[in-house]
Amino acid sequence: MRTLSERILGAGAGDYVDAEVDRAYVHDGTGVLTLEAWKEMGCPGPAHPERLYILFDHIVPANNSTTATLQKELREFARSRGIHFSDIGGGVCHQLMGEGEVLPGEIVVGADSHSCTLGAFGAFATGIGATDMAAIWASGTTWFRVPETIGVRLSGSFHGAVEAKDLALTVISKLGMDGASYQALEYIGDGTKSLSMEGRLTMTNLATEAGAKTGLFYADDVTKEYLLRFGHRVENQVPEPCTYADELRVDLGDLVPVVAPPPRVDSAKPVESLEGLALDQVFVGTCTNGRFEDLQRFASIVRGKKVKVRTIVIPSSAGVLRKAADTGVLSNIVASGCTIGTPGCGPCLGAHMGVLGEGEVCLSTANRNFTNRMGIGGSIYLASVATAAASALTGVLTAPEVVP
Repeated sequence: MRTLSERILGAGAGDYVDAEVDRAYVHDGTGVLTLEAWKEMGCPGPAHPERLYILFDHIVPANNSTTATLQKELREFARSRGIHFSDIGGGVCHQLMGEGEVLPGEIVVGADSHSCTLGAFGAFATGIGATDMAAIWASGTTWFRVPETIGVRLSGSFHGAVEAKDLALTVISKLGMDGASYQALEYIGDGTKSLSMEGRLTMTNLATEAGAKTGLFYADDVTKEYLLRFGHRVENQVPEPCTYADELRVDLGDLVPVVAPPPRVDSAKPVESLEGLALDQVFVGTCTNGRFEDLQRFASIVRGKKVKVRTIVIPSSAGVLRKAADTGVLSNIVASGCTIGTPGCGPCLGAHMGVLGEGEVCLSTANRNFTNRMGIGGSIYLASVATAAASALTGVLTAPEVVP
């Protein structure tokens, strides 16, 4: 019997396989590098433009004329070759691929390390380099070594203000930042049923922070209901009895809100242990926590109140922004004193739209808190949306109460 990765790739752990790629995507940063490598290969094509996506999200709007010129070339290439394309304001590449593009059982690659996000749909999704992506543009195929799998068995359900981000940071801290190197994290157990699709996307997004090749959930009724919104009817993936390289058990009811101090993602501690830490900025968004469910949770906490520190909220896609506007979520966030940014990655990679100054401290719902990531000399603490909202209202790190 096989793990989900083995079923999708059609071979056992440790085997090497050549596989057709169902969907391959790049963003404005890695897309420039991929295009350069593809040109050097001198190949005709691309072989299957209908499977390819170029999605601008990292530095849009462009932060200088050099960036703008590189984006202009990539934009023109996408349009001339019939490649799926999303321009400024469309949103984060991983989020857009998760809005009805990726389906269970598919093989999906992205030229970005957080491409494992799409494993939430029961797909094998992973990140690759620009040269490998250029080869996929040319041939439509690539190779994999089938990873061993760690089973993360979830039981129980969340209580209080705990959410999927707290679970993800806790799992990474238990495994360590290299504890799942070139392995798949397969989330199993009755506890998965209580996780929304948005929560699952948060979990798989952070799989790479433990060194994992990918993270996966089996497609179930939650998956089916979500994809039906985009017109897709899919079948459940039924787990088979299988042998895991290792297994981690987590009772969701035992979790508390946590924060990961810099510079490691696997450093999660209870928020209560660091309460009172002065903040210069709160950032809510990214491919980890910029979805509608996240914005809705944030709005429910800050509604009718005022933030006491500069707070930047960036929806993960244009669709999320529209829904937030239509439902009143956006107006509640703006009324609380927050700034809304263009859908995309924002300051997560330290390019623009909210980078930190020397000595500044940011509480972020993103996925990385490495030294100098969001600005030279700045410090990043990772936490959930509920913790970010509670802290924005006080100006210091604050444990969230039960989310309304």
